[in-house]
Amino acid sequence: MKSFATSDQTVIAYGDDGSGPVLLCLAGLTRNSADFERMAAHLSDFRIIRPDYRGRGSSARDQDYRNYNPAVEARDVIELLDHLGLEKVPILGTSRGGIVAMVLAATCRNRVARVILNDIGPEIEQAGLDRIVSYLGRQPEARSLDEAARDVEAGAVGFTNVSRDRWIEECMHRYSFENGRPALNYDPKLRDAVLESLDSTPASLWPYFEALDGIPLALIRGENSDLLSREVMKRMQQRRPDMACLEVADRGHCPFLDEPECIEFIRDFVTR
Repeated sequence: MKSFATSDQTVIAYGDDGSGPVLLCLAGLTRNSADFERMAAHLSDFRIIRPDYRGRGSSARDQDYRNYNPAVEARDVIELLDHLGLEKVPILGTSRGGIVAMVLAATCRNRVARVILNDIGPEIEQAGLDRIVSYLGRQPEARSLDEAARDVEAGAVGFTNVSRDRWIEECMHRYSFENGRPALNYDPKLRDAVLESLDSTPASLWPYFEALDGIPLALIRGENSDLLSREVMKRMQQRRPDMACLEVADRGHCPFLDEPECIEFIRDFVTR
């Protein structure tokens, strides 16, 4: 991992591997750049850039947890692009990363070449949000990697045909390990930031989605997602008939992105 300091001196870690077409990959709310490792292995002819948001993974924690919000995260992305000397890039955003991509389209449109949203849209289903809040910022109760894998698999709503080895690998990306026990690898204060944002009047994300107008757009949805409903996907398609869409079987929120159909879809869309 490489790193750079933002304008407020927060150290942001990022991966920058490969050569060829650039793809900026933005992870989910509590996740980090490791989520894109398997996908990147299948796109070895791409240049994959994947930052850890502030407070997550290997990036520094922010003393003010209120900075854990999509606007600041979008600013960090622009400063990373400036640091790398990249003017305009395609973006693949998983969940929170898709929201950050929409914010970028609304605020720094000239930096966004095209966008792939991974299981996120302008409306979030309450069931999925409640599930995320239930574990957000809470240290895992598991005492070992194997126990953590069982717990993660049990809580993976809508996922089938996933091997135990894959859940173990997911846990290795999701947690750090202290004396063999899993621990959060993000700032637990992220919970406070999210809860405070939910307590305020929620802003509609539809204007941010509409900011993508004219920017080539694609959507990946887990067939069994509890965060992005099929009904919302259809409404997105009505507003953007040109939006390329893929539903991934046996997946909830959210597809891993190394599924063969995802790799083909991403490669085709980015290089089209």
